[in-house]
Amino acid sequence: MTTTSAKPKIATISLAGCFGCHMSLLDIDERILKLVELVDFDKSPINDIKEFTGRCAVGIIEGGCCNEENVHVLQKYRQHCDTLVVIGECATMGGLPAMRNGIPLRECLAEAYLNGPTVHNPSQKIPNDPEIPLLLDKVYPCHEVVKIDYFLPGCPPSADTLWESLVALLTGKPVKLPYGLIKYD
Repeated sequence: MTTTSAKPKIATISLAGCFGCHMSLLDIDERILKLVELVDFDKSPINDIKEFTGRCAVGIIEGGCCNEENVHVLQKYRQHCDTLVVIGECATMGGLPAMRNGIPLRECLAEAYLNGPTVHNPSQKIPNDPEIPLLLDKVYPCHEVVKIDYFLPGCPPSADTLWESLVALLTGKPVKLPYGLIKYD
């Protein structure tokens, strides 16, 4: 009698980013079928599972932290995932969302909701509904919030970079990426 071991679980999330890294993950094309042979997707926009269903071998994080909800979600991923991999410039260094880091938050909000050239806001109020996550003073890369195990730069990293990294992690091999997969020029 043979027993089959459960496949490792993988979870993915997009925080303060553009979802381009998830698109790159989907760009592995037909290899997605091979990936599904290796793993079960847990909490992820890929399968629309909203809550963790168990412990995950790998958590893939795209985007940085710009509000308290992003921080909470990232902390939950650290709690539920054995290995955390951040992918893309937003997760590794703050990316485009971090362009606001040199401007006081009050000025950013005033430009967005009061003074911007296309703003129509007769009430002259900045939204402050309790359902809106509290913005942080700046956008933080993920490693400034929780411990991160692997960093895959790029905007976004190529599908081949993601594929090679995931297969190595899921098969217990060292992540060795040739220069061609991590150069950006």
